[in-house]
Amino acid sequence: MLNNPSAPVRPATIRTVRSVAEVDRAVWDALANPGWPSDAPRAAGSVGAAPYNPFLSWDFLDCLEQSGSTSRKTGWTPSHILLDEGTAGLAGIMPAYVKTHSMGEYVFDHGWAEAYQRNGARYYPKLQCSVPFTPATGRRLLVRPGDVGAAGALAEGATSVATAGQMSSVHITFMPEDEWDLCASVGYLKRTDAQFHFENPGYRDFEDFLSAFASRKRKAVHRERREALANGIEVDFLTGPSITEAAWDAFFAFYMDTGSRKWGSPYLNRRFFSLVGERMADRILLIMARREGRYVAGALNFIGSETLFGRYWGAVEHHPFLHFEVCYYQAIDWAITHRLKRVEAGAQGEHKLARGYMPTPTYSAHWIADPRYRQAIAAYLLREREQAAMDVEMLAGHAPFRHEQD
Repeated sequence: MLNNPSAPVRPATIRTVRSVAEVDRAVWDALANPGWPSDAPRAAGSVGAAPYNPFLSWDFLDCLEQSGSTSRKTGWTPSHILLDEGTAGLAGIMPAYVKTHSMGEYVFDHGWAEAYQRNGARYYPKLQCSVPFTPATGRRLLVRPGDVGAAGALAEGATSVATAGQMSSVHITFMPEDEWDLCASVGYLKRTDAQFHFENPGYRDFEDFLSAFASRKRKAVHRERREALANGIEVDFLTGPSITEAAWDAFFAFYMDTGSRKWGSPYLNRRFFSLVGERMADRILLIMARREGRYVAGALNFIGSETLFGRYWGAVEHHPFLHFEVCYYQAIDWAITHRLKRVEAGAQGEHKLARGYMPTPTYSAHWIADPRYRQAIAAYLLREREQAAMDVEMLAGHAPFRHEQD
């Protein structure tokens, strides 16, 4: 846990901007991903110390804005928070959005909104500090490594922005644990949930990974992989210049099919994929399933310095176990080959456990302006955290890995 040591008071102001384009790209990226592209080791447990995360980059967030995916029209109005030290420049940034709904966040507060409405109070607008549509853990208090004072000032600054804008609350989601603790020290409520992640201790290849499974579980994975490719399906890995507009056209058809069924209205438009492909193709991996010369399914992943982030999946043909093959097994195989430490396969999905993805806690912090609702939500979150911890422990007990006596 981080302590928040006293630090000299520095002349700084909190202000907001309506677009990442109002911040110099190099300045943003120096705070969002310090040390990149060299990615030199950082001190563990230090605020601001983290590996490269593609979702925090100026390019990714600008692609969301330039495509219109994050805008007033979509209910994601950019309102990025800056800690400005005047002539000394920016000491911190928090990606933030004024929200008029709770869609695309993956940390669910619909019940809170309903409680406000039942009592004649207004829950929206609220301030959401996160990467839109992206349930991937990453820093939210973008400061220089070790600058705890700036991180605390940003967290408190977000509450002042919400108060000035007559917003009900501030929600900082999918944050690292050290930032979570820091936010709690300045008045935020703590919330936990879980995702399923593959961790790579240094496997030689996919079969080395499977060798850690109990025999019955290992046989089940082999069977699923055989059946997934049984209908003449081949798998292509596309990254960098191999991601063409034709490939994006195919993937967008998959995305629209899945998005329309899961969310009713998909969050991202076709222009976003072209923009992010132009800017970040070397940080993108498309895993595409091809049958008879035609792509029939695919998964979009983003590549960090330590993590492969699985984001979207879709298909226009149904084949048994193809989802598991393209999203989970091929992602693990690619991560092992490229010596990445983990695969984050997105939100929810207990079915991932049998495929070697282990339950992993996720963290969010919430500031509630009205003390009456704050008290009720605090009591709810205490019970929820206790249940979440028990769930992680219970799920871990059902992992497919063999015990020492097996």
